[in-house]
Amino acid sequence: MKIEFYQKSQILKTCLLLSFLGIAIDLSNGGVYANNLSGNLTVEINGFRNREGQACVSLFASSQGFPNNRKNVVQRQCNKITSVPLIVNFRNLKAGNYAVAIIHDTNGDGTLNRNDLGMPIEGYGFSRNPEIRTAAPKFNDAAVLIAGPNTSVQVQLKYLD
Repeated sequence: MKIEFYQKSQILKTCLLLSFLGIAIDLSNGGVYANNLSGNLTVEINGFRNREGQACVSLFASSQGFPNNRKNVVQRQCNKITSVPLIVNFRNLKAGNYAVAIIHDTNGDGTLNRNDLGMPIEGYGFSRNPEIRTAAPKFNDAAVLIAGPNTSVQVQLKYLD
């Protein structure tokens, strides 16, 4: 009797844990299957020096190419700066880690322009606002977990001049 209660308790705990992780159990068929979890990411961008040009927001799902290789971008949006903060939405993202790289593209050419020394002359920012010293942050320093229906991040743009 005691063992049966313990076994039922363990099964219930396991089911709750799997449910939390997005894995469903169909006890009638004896099967286990993973839900196709997806969510939305809302990016709120602050700190614009002015409303000239556009904000280009690139979304990466891995460290490959982060933060500036367009071949590795999952989604990218360039939007006119109509209000501050500027809100950008990415929809139907599979559950996982993502990182955002943003540029304030004042001249509208779609790239982060630099001076002769290689320093950015336009504003830039990253999800989780990591400290930036001599190089762009690593993917893990900017990564945000998408594990529910709606996730939001706030990004504060930086300017070097």
